[in-house]
Amino acid sequence: MSDHRGTTMRIKRPQKLAVIHAGLSLVMLLASAISAEAKPQSPVGKSIDGAYDILDYGAVGDGRTDSTSAIQKAIDNASVNGGIVLIPVGRFLCKGHLEVKAGVHLKGMNEAPQSWEPQTGSILMPTEGRDNEDGAAFIEMRSSTSLSGVTIYYPEQNIDDIRPYPWTIQIRANPLHPHEVAFDATIADLTLINSYNGIRTGPTENGRHRIMGVHGCVLRRGILVDWTGDIGRLENIQFHCHFWGNKAFHGDFDKAFAYMQHHLEAFVFGRTDWEYVTNTFVFPAKIGYHFIETPNGAANGQFSGIGADATENAVVVEAIQPMGLLITNGEFNSHLVGSSTQVIVEKGVRGNVRFVNSGFWGPVKHNAVLRGEGFTSFSDCYFSNDNDTDEAAILVEAGKVQIQSSTFGAVSVKHEPGHAAPGEGVRFQSPSIHLAPGVQSAIIRGNNGSFGVKIENEIGSRAIISDNEPFQMPAPAVELHP
Repeated sequence: MSDHRGTTMRIKRPQKLAVIHAGLSLVMLLASAISAEAKPQSPVGKSIDGAYDILDYGAVGDGRTDSTSAIQKAIDNASVNGGIVLIPVGRFLCKGHLEVKAGVHLKGMNEAPQSWEPQTGSILMPTEGRDNEDGAAFIEMRSSTSLSGVTIYYPEQNIDDIRPYPWTIQIRANPLHPHEVAFDATIADLTLINSYNGIRTGPTENGRHRIMGVHGCVLRRGILVDWTGDIGRLENIQFHCHFWGNKAFHGDFDKAFAYMQHHLEAFVFGRTDWEYVTNTFVFPAKIGYHFIETPNGAANGQFSGIGADATENAVVVEAIQPMGLLITNGEFNSHLVGSSTQVIVEKGVRGNVRFVNSGFWGPVKHNAVLRGEGFTSFSDCYFSNDNDTDEAAILVEAGKVQIQSSTFGAVSVKHEPGHAAPGEGVRFQSPSIHLAPGVQSAIIRGNNGSFGVKIENEIGSRAIISDNEPFQMPAPAVELHP
């Protein structure tokens, strides 16, 4: 230490350490006294500042010992004053189910969703409910709860003999309390390896769920939202057969792909007022996004940056509320499987379905089939078909439709997936729009295509058609540049 004259004053090292130790001891004593006076001690269990480690309650992460009761005991103790139940690194077998009570946050060590290998981190391994979809969910979540940082793997599910299981996670009120609701439950940074049914809300009233950062392989249903009375959010979610495509979890990519493409409904929406869905994706699926009517009602919401690849149907609308669906920046791909159509709006739908700045491609029968009695619109969208067919990209059978400022592309037979469009090769373009006799009205304006826009109009003056690029298909033998 220097004085004002520039000379150095030194304190010997032993004296300095003694002063520091004395100061720290005094601070710790004061802090301990204040803490003891201000903060009541938990009457049950072992807790450090509201953190409850499941190992302290008898859980064993060896993949063989049933840890259900130990985890539930930690949750029960944490629920007295609220707190975090910690799931350390390990493989925790659970032969029963868990109830995450209000104010409790179940937290593993995985700071982000895990890849499909290796088997590391905090892993929960449920076995209850085989062959009983209606059984208790593995984890039920009440109001003001969260689940994060874990991988969930069903060790008895067999890739060669896939069997039904109940929901992995369910956000709902306690069924023993009929007037209770479940609000503000959060699921984040979760990996699902092979859930038959993934995550659902309802059927009791719930709201403001936040389901974020969920990745994994789901087999029959991914997420079902129902009876959400205040805005729910789904963000940054990806379902992919990769996650059960590795031997680390006794999976197989091709077998998981085939099962998902023939059975999976990835995102299902019943009653929700409103739902905000952002950056969600599935590969593959039977149905990517499915809108249905439940006893509680139907959905409305906004959907931005959503995708579905290798599907039979990317979007199926069976029922919606009148204000309907606002879908922006979507990417939708279907294969020649089943009905092979990216968008189907079924009979009886009377609400609004609006697509903006979205793309539809793949080998399909149609890009869209519209049978509903309400309103459907496509604006600034792209349509193409790798299937050489005479069927229209958009088949309109009923209701009212608006299609504007959109493009109908032609596909080169030399095009390789994942590469830029080639500058050579014969290309084909299916017809663009077919307005069948049952359509109430149509407004078709300002569209173009690789060879223009081909419209078959069977409703006469009920269609307003203007400013579209004339259709002129070249001779098949001509080599064209884009």
